[in-house]
Amino acid sequence: MHRITVNGKTEYAEKGTLLSDILIRSDISVEHPCGGRGTCKKCRVLVDGKEELSCQYRVNSDISVTIPESSVIESVTGAVESGKITENLCFALDIGTTTLALALVSLDEKKIIKVITRTNPQRKFGADVMTRIDYCQKNGVTELQKVLIDEINRMITESGAAEVKKLYASGNVTMLHILFGVDCSPLGLAPYTPAFLKSKSEKAEALGIIGVQTVEALPSIASFVGADIVAGLNYIGMPENAKHNLLVDLGTNAEIVLYSKESALCTSAAAGPCFEGANISCGMSATKGAIYSYSKNEIKTVGDSAAKGICGTGLVDIISELLSNKTIDENGFMECGNFPVADGVSISQADIRQYQLAKSAVFSAIKALLQAKNVSFDDIEKMYISGGFSSKINIDNAVKTGLLPEELKDKCVSINNSSLLGTAKYACERNDLTAYTDNSAYVDLSADSEFFDMFIDNMMFSVQ
Repeated sequence: MHRITVNGKTEYAEKGTLLSDILIRSDISVEHPCGGRGTCKKCRVLVDGKEELSCQYRVNSDISVTIPESSVIESVTGAVESGKITENLCFALDIGTTTLALALVSLDEKKIIKVITRTNPQRKFGADVMTRIDYCQKNGVTELQKVLIDEINRMITESGAAEVKKLYASGNVTMLHILFGVDCSPLGLAPYTPAFLKSKSEKAEALGIIGVQTVEALPSIASFVGADIVAGLNYIGMPENAKHNLLVDLGTNAEIVLYSKESALCTSAAAGPCFEGANISCGMSATKGAIYSYSKNEIKTVGDSAAKGICGTGLVDIISELLSNKTIDENGFMECGNFPVADGVSISQADIRQYQLAKSAVFSAIKALLQAKNVSFDDIEKMYISGGFSSKINIDNAVKTGLLPEELKDKCVSINNSSLLGTAKYACERNDLTAYTDNSAYVDLSADSEFFDMFIDNMMFSVQ
């Protein structure tokens, strides 16, 4: 056995043990966005003063480990805290892949009293849904569930509420499986069959959740279009007359729904975690020091601190600026190979390619749904942009870089966390959600040859 000292705390491990496994076991927060494959380079730590990747370093002696300063991901929910403590209370919980948001709700006033947000602690197992599923396949669901429940309990305690009857939860299908301790491994292999899609209820005590009697999850639509999307649709409501709405949820994956009063088509675009900074050389989450807004005249960072890296909205702005000054051509080629953004922060040719893949996946998915339903851009009433990405996105730059259609630029509405807001609305109104689940059809883009052609075409940039 070898002694591992981590920031002054002592752990013991056998020779050959991965340092990342020790950190996870010790509940020490180091993110592994790539799921431990050593490709993202985001889990750097100092081992006896030398920089190492914790997911690749194996213990073979006594070592001293220093963890870089951890940060909380900025989360903007869009919720208005205007309610007062009343007799009838409940919780609304959005379990995002990146962040958690808990709202204490007055059922008497039908208003949100308080909102608490946290980084999803599962990020240390991987940045996106597929890395979490992969971890579950190899190690089971217990550890993933435990860190989630522990964080939820801390949030409930912070709310200061006495015991309430219900906690209503939304999230993607994988997150809800983990919440209930259900194996999510089948979601990683074709035909991607979930254990449940309908609303699910369980006694909170059985899940280890404190201060609540019952946990109820909202229903989902398909394996990769979860209750978070249903909650979002519930918050937005139906379009007027014969019009259609689009809901585009931009998180670690992109879920898109085209719907009218009669029916809906939905899909999931494999955009990858590019918008969370996971596949970008200087990418990072929206934590202190992340560039979230960029122009040739001004750089804005989270916390107004020195620039440390680039988060999703900053990436959109930077690429837009590089297109404007002709640093990038229509193919995405950047002759300089590496463009300095700030001191110690740059964007590479490989980063541009990652963005091209992500933006084309989203844009092409939108067009594929419109085409499948024989709907034109004129038929769209509003396009709602949701997810943590939406709070600071520059719509003009998103359109310029080919992430969103220019025809819908003036119809875009950012609504931050539509999942949390829609869950709170459901808790207050208990309205029928079958209008969003029963009339929805899922479009599998991987089986659509026309989507593939659109995807290739939309990889290009429009340079003016």
